[in-house]
Amino acid sequence: MNLGSVLTAMVTPFDAHGALDVPLAARLASWLVERGNDGLVIAGSTGEGMSLDAAERRSLFAAVVQAVGGRAATIANVGSNDTRATIAAAAQAQAAGVDALLVVVPYYNKPTQGGMLAHFGAVAQATSLPILVYNIPGRTAVNMLPQTLLELARRHSNIVGVKESSGDLKQIATILRDRPDGFRVFAGDDHLFLPCLALGADGVVGVASHLCSCEFVQMRNAYNGGYVAQAARIHARLLALFDALFATTSPAPIKWAMEQMGFAVGAPRLPLEALPPELAQRLAPLIEPYTSEVAQSR
Repeated sequence: MNLGSVLTAMVTPFDAHGALDVPLAARLASWLVERGNDGLVIAGSTGEGMSLDAAERRSLFAAVVQAVGGRAATIANVGSNDTRATIAAAAQAQAAGVDALLVVVPYYNKPTQGGMLAHFGAVAQATSLPILVYNIPGRTAVNMLPQTLLELARRHSNIVGVKESSGDLKQIATILRDRPDGFRVFAGDDHLFLPCLALGADGVVGVASHLCSCEFVQMRNAYNGGYVAQAARIHARLLALFDALFATTSPAPIKWAMEQMGFAVGAPRLPLEALPPELAQRLAPLIEPYTSEVAQSR
């Protein structure tokens, strides 16, 4: 299926008691799609997927599919550091009706490249859904090498792409150079969306796109239309926002920002903490154009 090019790794809302807020998740998903997002990643890093239990993930997947299914791609993060648990979560997501799966490179265990081949191979064989590999060495402590990723794509037809969050443009360029036809590469870092487009990538899985999805669409369209300088100006205008949204561990900044947008998504679950006041003060003027836009639309 076509997963689109501007995807948002959606935050997971929690109520005042810290419980999953399913109705708000559905409302937020619909709002994000109305703002131009082609698809949503559910329960990813930004969605605190590792802090959700199986029942919560099942409820969240079903609510987002019901809210936006048919209008946008729904991609469920099911990865963990246990192959059996990942396969079980993949079956749960497939039963909920999602369009595709995101499977992170196993964290903490520090698998070898051979272990990664076996892990992703077992998951691919256990589901018929398309799979995006999620490579994020800063959180997993291991990097999937391009040759490993491309071997997975060669062996398993349902491994259809990667969210590449290594931050290594040479590695991303190598994947793009050697990828098979139809294999999709998404920038996993907001600030690398335009550089990755220049290398030939297909899109972004963003965090800032909760707020600036319209600018991301404009930047993509400008670049693809040959208006490179215009795309670069949009990119430059967003850099301060990108920096502020990652001044501490995500998703604390974007959850605070969404609170200011009128979505009571709550603070992150422990062991993450809420955004410190000094960082909120830094972020506030950068999101003011978006909060004003929402206020005017009400």
